[in-house]
Amino acid sequence: MKYQTTLLEDWIKEFYFNIDVYFSDQLDLLDIADRLGIFIHFEGFSSRVYNGEIIIDCRLSRQEQWQDFAHELCHLLRQDGNQLLLMRNPFLDIQEAKAENFALHFCVPTFMLLKYKIANYFNIQDGIPFVTKEFKVTKEFANKRLIHFRNQIQQSKSDQEFRKRMNLMYPKSNPDNWSNETKLILDKLNKQIKAKKELQGV
Repeated sequence: MKYQTTLLEDWIKEFYFNIDVYFSDQLDLLDIADRLGIFIHFEGFSSRVYNGEIIIDCRLSRQEQWQDFAHELCHLLRQDGNQLLLMRNPFLDIQEAKAENFALHFCVPTFMLLKYKIANYFNIQDGIPFVTKEFKVTKEFANKRLIHFRNQIQQSKSDQEFRKRMNLMYPKSNPDNWSNETKLILDKLNKQIKAKKELQGV
């Protein structure tokens, strides 16, 4: 089964590869922050981004701190920083939902998860102890991540079945099945478009 990654999953994989992180035992908030040149402060109040730095609630468990770090890193890298300055509104709710989704993928990256053979992705309870231990997250977090992963697997299977069905119904829709005449026409058209762009200096 070919797993179809999302744009976020691809972004996180490239992000980790750019800082030379490839394995779950490298997932450490202080080490990653150091590689990024981000200052981390541990304080006795809720985690947040402030003036380009990340504050982590020191009252949380190590697993919760790792999860909060990922959430706040999303605000810092992919959004507009300090969420405290915004009023509670639908835009803020969307940013929070995106940061939560980012944290799920950042703490338990798909490219790492795919390396392991979890016995049964459809029985989430079987995978929770493994994900909790391997990726240092809470049980609740592991449960959410595995539900998301299972849904993506189901979607990939559904997409593959749909493509097979469409190829059977419309065999000429598949570029591999195009006639030589069609390929020649498209090749000629692409050359004309390229020549036009070169003339326009695009």
